[in-house]
Amino acid sequence: MPTMAARVYNSFTNTWEEPSTAPRSTRRGSPIKREVVDYATNHKPGTIVIETGERRLYLVLEDGKALKYGVGVGRDGFTWSGKHRITRKAEWPGWTPPPQMRKRVPDLPAYMPGGPDNPLGARALYIGSTLYRVHGTSEPWSIGQAVSSGCIRLTNEDVTDLYERVKVGALIVVNH
Repeated sequence: MPTMAARVYNSFTNTWEEPSTAPRSTRRGSPIKREVVDYATNHKPGTIVIETGERRLYLVLEDGKALKYGVGVGRDGFTWSGKHRITRKAEWPGWTPPPQMRKRVPDLPAYMPGGPDNPLGARALYIGSTLYRVHGTSEPWSIGQAVSSGCIRLTNEDVTDLYERVKVGALIVVNH
């Protein structure tokens, strides 16, 4: 396993650090609890709607309801919006950092196998032909923050729940 696998990404300094020096939270799970809410929309059940300004992901349910999750979103310069489809789902996915990210952070590995130290976390939902994903994180304190390079992150617990509910082909709408 590459030496980077034992390191964690510090979004405040944009560097990879030893776990002992990275900020830690004593909270387990998301600081934003998952809940069913009233949600008026024209989207069909099964659609994912991400409101990046709210730092929330809504999974549209029947009868004017949605399951609301807290998410981490892209930091300044890494925001985006659009409509796509979920084209792939993966459990404990491996991660190949894109060339643009490796240029910004040269000590990134070319590839990291899936596992608890992998930045993609427990599950990933791939968004169309983009470089972006909805994925887990081992950094629950980052939920509710604008810290990623454009991906949408949930706690491993929440992304596992979402993964079980969403089908490949589902519409995903990202509003900025």
